[in-house]
Amino acid sequence: MGLSNDQSPLLGGDSLTCWNKKQSGIKRNLSYLLNIITIGIIAYLCIFAKHSDNDDNTGPSLNPQKKKNIVMMVTDGMGPASLSAARSFRQFRDKLAINDILTLDKYLIGSSRTRSSSSLVTDSAAGATAFSCALKSYNGAIGVTPDKTPCGTVLEALKLQGYYTGLVVTTRITDATPAAFSSHVDYRFQEDLIAQHQLGEYPFGRAVDLILGGGRCHFLPTSEGGCRADNRNLIKEYSDKWQYVGDRVSFDQLQGGKNVSLPLLGLLANTDIPYDIERKDSEYPSLAEQVQVALTALSEATKDSEQGFFLLIEGSRIDHASHHNDPAAHVREVLAYDRAFEEVIKFIDNSEIETVAISTSDHETGGLVVARQVSESYPDYLWYPEVLLNSTHSGDYLSHKVVHYKEKDNTKKFTNFIKHEILEKDLGISDYTAKDVDLIIEKANNAGELLYVLNNIVSIRAQIGWTTHGHSAVDVNIYAHTNSPAIKSKLLSHKAYDGLSGNHENIEIGAFIEYITGSDLNQVTQLIKKTEHSPANNKAKVDDIFHANVL
Repeated sequence: MGLSNDQSPLLGGDSLTCWNKKQSGIKRNLSYLLNIITIGIIAYLCIFAKHSDNDDNTGPSLNPQKKKNIVMMVTDGMGPASLSAARSFRQFRDKLAINDILTLDKYLIGSSRTRSSSSLVTDSAAGATAFSCALKSYNGAIGVTPDKTPCGTVLEALKLQGYYTGLVVTTRITDATPAAFSSHVDYRFQEDLIAQHQLGEYPFGRAVDLILGGGRCHFLPTSEGGCRADNRNLIKEYSDKWQYVGDRVSFDQLQGGKNVSLPLLGLLANTDIPYDIERKDSEYPSLAEQVQVALTALSEATKDSEQGFFLLIEGSRIDHASHHNDPAAHVREVLAYDRAFEEVIKFIDNSEIETVAISTSDHETGGLVVARQVSESYPDYLWYPEVLLNSTHSGDYLSHKVVHYKEKDNTKKFTNFIKHEILEKDLGISDYTAKDVDLIIEKANNAGELLYVLNNIVSIRAQIGWTTHGHSAVDVNIYAHTNSPAIKSKLLSHKAYDGLSGNHENIEIGAFIEYITGSDLNQVTQLIKKTEHSPANNKAKVDDIFHANVL
């Protein structure tokens, strides 16, 4: 027969009964006390929440109709790890203190969730459409809804209000991000049609006043070195309507934006502007220089107008370097963008017009990790930025250099060329192995495959890790700056659609711009209903291999 709880030798017999009676009274008292405390906490939280709401409402009054400049900045493919890598690289390169930070670091206010309507992992088209139309759409969508209906963009809505508008990028101007603000097509590969929309060939008419970037290819026929399938020369057709610049010389003639006649069409490369790691100042302007021209030209054009300007700026090729898993090119692209961001900050601080800049990424690319286990033994807690400093060219550039050399000379000299020219001189690597050399020679007929080999050789030695050649679903940072107390009070609000502090959906960024400017995206949507947006055929002809699988 088992013992009762009162008789259990482990519980102390009769003494437990006495304790239970005392405990019962204590519990009642504690319960009463806890109820009082709970009520007090709830009351405090309600009062705090009310005051917090009041704080949002009692700050400087926002006037959506007041003249404003809006600068939307996108770091295509840059995640939080990109900042860590670029910051440490810059500290090492310039012998800076460990507490030295990037310009971007000073303006961090929140983060953004990036999924599209079709996938947890977005592409740039859906990501940019989230910013421009303030709605989720499918991967590959350019300014259209999930049912392929053209949607009004913040650029178009502000143009309708009398704002001047501009696009500045380092990739093709017809690429996904700039396209999603200035055109409406079902698939991102429709770059010929995107170019037409950007010049005004759709029901809205011309929405863009200033274009600077690459992508001349989609404005010229194949017979003239372009890639248009319809044999149209858009540059020639619009020469009497747009000021055109097509190289460094004509860009310099813009005199930093003081000698610009809008609308301006600047197509500074046939496809993408080269990576900053090998960009020659004598041939191509930096992103910061393009930004200077755009800010000066747009501010000059709006100095006597009732409205300001909207400018989209993209650090486009951060994404490409990540797709290639190229750490040396990647950190330099981030730093080039940081310099452009600094130019925007200076402009805002010196402007008498209410101006705000918002910077974020459409997604992260590459699954970058700033550390890598390179052996079976316990991993080292370090990485080597000096390896990236020693690397003086991108893997893309060097892979074509190797293929070109092999076509001319496939003798024993080729092996020496790989060792001494590519590995030792261009990549600064002296501890290469015979396996490294053999693998380069094996892939020397295919630049597309070879660049991954070269970039991996660098990444291993830097102990930089990558998880994919595609995009990832990681949250990305939001940065912002304004000279307006009223806009600042809204920016720093954590409320959905009213502020950008804390963690937000990417569509809230476009909605925030619509909110602070009093613009109406739905009004534009009604105007562009009859826009030609379907592809002539469903065969995807893509300009790069990075995004072929998103369609």
